[in-house]
Order: sequence, then structure tokens, then C-alpha cells
Amino acid sequence: MFLSLFLIFLSFFPFLVLKAYGAGIAIYEQGVSGLGNAYAGAAASAEDGSTIFYNPAGLTKLTKPEISLGTHVIIPTAHFKNTGSIKADKTPLTGNNGGDAGVIGIVPNLYVSTPINEKFFLGIGINSPFGLQTEYDKNWVGRYHAIKSKLITINLNPAMAYKLNSKVSLGLGANFQRAEAEITNAIDFTKYGITQDGFARLKGDDWSFGWNAGILYEPSENTRLGVAYRSKITHQLKGKVKFENISFPLSSIFHKDNVKARLDLPPMLSFSGFHKLNSKWTVLADITWTSWSRFEELRIKYDTLTIGDTVITTKWKDCFRYSIGLSYQPTYKWVFRSGIAYDETPIAFDKHRTPRIPDTDRFWIALGLGYTLSEKLKFDLGYVHIFFKKSYIDKDPVGEDERRGGLKGYYRGHVDIISAQLRYSF
Repeated sequence: MFLSLFLIFLSFFPFLVLKAYGAGIAIYEQGVSGLGNAYAGAAASAEDGSTIFYNPAGLTKLTKPEISLGTHVIIPTAHFKNTGSIKADKTPLTGNNGGDAGVIGIVPNLYVSTPINEKFFLGIGINSPFGLQTEYDKNWVGRYHAIKSKLITINLNPAMAYKLNSKVSLGLGANFQRAEAEITNAIDFTKYGITQDGFARLKGDDWSFGWNAGILYEPSENTRLGVAYRSKITHQLKGKVKFENISFPLSSIFHKDNVKARLDLPPMLSFSGFHKLNSKWTVLADITWTSWSRFEELRIKYDTLTIGDTVITTKWKDCFRYSIGLSYQPTYKWVFRSGIAYDETPIAFDKHRTPRIPDTDRFWIALGLGYTLSEKLKFDLGYVHIFFKKSYIDKDPVGEDERRGGLKGYYRGHVDIISAQLRYSF
């Protein structure tokens, strides 16, 4: 059964949308039941198998073998407005505003868990913790900076938990992560006396390893506190670059080549609380810190090309995510969830915001419900609307961005997320 679910799960990955729905390029949508609470209490609630991602110690709360399969449909909108983009020679950058850079996509999650005995528990999760996808019109004003940007991560997360006593549980997991990246952009050849743009496409991939761990403390039957940590992961992406619309003699400079790039993904630390006020009402809260300061640049190195490295300076900062939630369970069959969250951007300066990742602060409003179909089968549904703060981009037309142009303008956008999940316990 697990093999069949695994193959179904992998079939969703070509449609993954990967954009900044968490801080930077983090993806928080790793489970559906928690989405209705805006993931407040995610490291303490341990409601289903997604606790493998949020806090593996929570496996001790899943006392029966269980499979959960969830899907998130993410509907983003991101519009750029040009306010005076120019080249190094002060002439205007031509082109439109790029259309809607958001790409509708699907993020699936799969979790399997089982108790071994009263003390020891095992589980495995498959998810996508990081990613990005934006795509603009090919003739837009920022085409020398970005046209298409796509990053997919596929993460295999086996985990185990041990119940020390009635109050304390410990959890540990391993993360085997594959990253696949694709970026495209136009190339300005006017300095060579050629008015037609060139076109570059880079692809690369890598496997890397990390870990996650957590502690779950239960001071009383109605209260749980969770602390969880996910380690940093470094990918050494390797692949190819190909060029199109290259006229002679530039074909001797811009030709197919091998490329490599280092991608530094951050560690994360979460503190969560879960408290049942009574038989019907539960309050939840969470603070998550993400160390994006280790992501200072994306540097693409070429094997034989003489054009020099392609460098995108980010200089991101560490940031926090805050969330609170409320659940109401009027009957055994029904539970209703709500939550809000504030998610800080790691981008400190407008000059370091790139159209590949036009990230900004965002505010979540979440709603969800759960329904018990039978003793073994449960269904969860969630909805989130994310408000994006207006964000500005101000690239210098000289220096690092000279050959890409001085892109200047602002972004407006929002995201809607609709998620559904089935949980089956044996």
C-alpha cells in the first residue's frame, strides 16, 4: 500500500509551485490539519503524521498505525509595476510589466506512522520544504534579471520517537533531500551592436542530507509544549546552461557549458504551545525562527565560459514567523479551526530584492475543518488567504547589475491556498 501511495505522490511533483509562501523560499504547507490554524502550535499539536516534519517527538501521540495523504492547491498572484527602470547608459529598459508572475501549482504531502510498543514509535514523511516558481512575459522590462525561476525540493524524512515518561517525549529524523532548479533570462547584446536579445536557460540538481529533532513536554493532560529544530542543508547544484538567439561571432562566447551553484538552505527553530480550555475549545500558538542570514548570494559558475560568474546578491537576514490559532470541536465528528500568522521577509534592502524571489512580509488568515467519516477514516479541509505587503525593487544600473539593467518598481500580490487530506488509521 505504501509503495502505491508513494508512486501517486511522486506523480504530483511536476506540478509543484514553489514561491515565497513562507519566509524566503520556505514552504510551510506540510500538513492539512494544521493549515486551518495557520500552523499555530505545529510543534505541539501532533494531530496527524505531519508531526514528522514539525516535531518528530509528536509521533508518541499517534497510538495507532496511520497513513495521511494531503494536497495543497496554491493560487498566487504577483504583479510588478515599472517606475523608471534604466540601463547603465541611462536609456530606459523597454518592455511591459511582465503580467502575473504567480504560477498555480500543487504541493502534496504523505506520512506514514506506527507505534512499535508503548515507548517507541516510527514514521516516514515525503514533502517539499523549500521551493520557488515565478514566470514573467518574455519581453518584460526585467527580462535580463529573470523570466522563469523554478526550484523543487523532494524530501524523504524517516523519523523515530521515544516516550521517556508520561510527560516527556523525544524525536529524531533524517532528511534526504533532492533539489532541482531551472532559471531562464534574456541577454542584452546592445554593447556588441546587436539589437536582438539572447536567451539563457540553466538547469541543475543535487541530493543532500540534513536532520530534524524535537522535544514534546506535557505538563498536564490538556497542555503540550513543543520545541523542534530542522538543520541547515547545503546543495551543490550541477547541470548545464544552454543559449538561444546567439548570432555569430557571439556563438564563440555564449555556448553550451557545465554549471554549478551552491544553495544554502537555513536551519529552523520552532516553539509551540497547545492547550485545551475544555472539551470543546483549544488554543494554539507558535514562534518559528529561520536563519536565512546564511543565504548571502547565489553564484553560478561556468566550466569554460569566459563571461565571468553570474551573481545574485541576496544578503538575507534571520526572520521570525508568529501564529495563533483556535479550534472548536462541538461533537466527536466535527472540528472547526481558525488562525492568523505574521511572516517576516528575510530581505533587508530593496536593492537585494530580485524578481526571481520578490519576497515581502505577509499576513495569513486561515480557516479549516475536520470530519470523522468512520472510526478509521478522517477528512481535513483548509483554506488560507495571504496578504502581501507592497514590496519595492531598486536595482543599481551600474556595478553587479550593469549587464542586467537597473530594474526599479514595486510588487503587489496575494495568495489563496486550498488544502485537503485523508487520514486512515489501522
